[in-house]
Amino acid sequence: MSESYTYAVARIRANELALFNDQAIEQLLAAKSYEECIRLLQDKGWGGMEANPTAESLLAEEREKTWALMRELVPDLSVFDVFLYTNDYHNLKAAIKLVCTGSEDFGLFISHGTIDHRELLHAVQERDWGSLPDPMRGPAEEAYTALAQTRDGQLCDIILDRAALDAVYAAGKASRDELVRRYAELTVAAADIKTAVRCARTGKPMDFIRRALAECDSLSVSRLPKGWIRSATCSRRPTTRTRSRCCGSPRPHLSGGAITSSSVISVPSSSRASASGRWRPTSLGAKTKSNRFGSSFRASSTSFPTSRSGKG
Repeated sequence: MSESYTYAVARIRANELALFNDQAIEQLLAAKSYEECIRLLQDKGWGGMEANPTAESLLAEEREKTWALMRELVPDLSVFDVFLYTNDYHNLKAAIKLVCTGSEDFGLFISHGTIDHRELLHAVQERDWGSLPDPMRGPAEEAYTALAQTRDGQLCDIILDRAALDAVYAAGKASRDELVRRYAELTVAAADIKTAVRCARTGKPMDFIRRALAECDSLSVSRLPKGWIRSATCSRRPTTRTRSRCCGSPRPHLSGGAITSSSVISVPSSSRASASGRWRPTSLGAKTKSNRFGSSFRASSTSFPTSRSGKG
């Protein structure tokens, strides 16, 4: 045990030498182009042997290196589950939307969850909710039914995003580590605040807002006053200019679509219209990639919820 600990400390100390110092950060800030920034990252040891890497591929490679190091040093990776639950629910969301729309996987699933994404996809395809972990069964069935019957992708999103936050919060409460407890508390509280503001900006009813928010010690969803929600909206009647910023095409993420998630998956265009027929674009700050349906989906990110990992 002592030898393993000594080795682990030595490995971490060695890896600390590769962390960016102030000089490295200043060099990145002074880079005159995207390509120069990529070259600087490669010079610092980022990435692999790829000839023309992108920022996304560099980040993915570094993430894989980090988890490889954790697997090498930590015998029980379950201590990191609290950081991975949002990945699980992202993959569950992807599986449900792929099955409900009859689509093929075009790169929606992300790695490093507590459950293999193939198991999640199989469970959704077979409607085998009992094969899922207990906390996931109810939300999975509810989200699938909501999307299959109403074609409302946003409703599916808030069900699973709320479940992801509940899972993170429960894991934090069960942990004996103060850092993990604080991480879970602040993650859920921050996600709730952003969700409430987005809901207020888009005029969502109070029932919808309370359904989207997860309980935590910092915020009481049940006691959320209507006045607070109203105060989050614009204090004056919006002009044409401000209305376009809040509700129009310059910032379409505020006019519909996912509100809660840190990693948003949009379904094909035929399934993305609301009951009123309005288009549902992707959410705040989303990076989008075209797919064969002509719609878009948000590239997945490391899942610290925004919502969610916002994951809307």
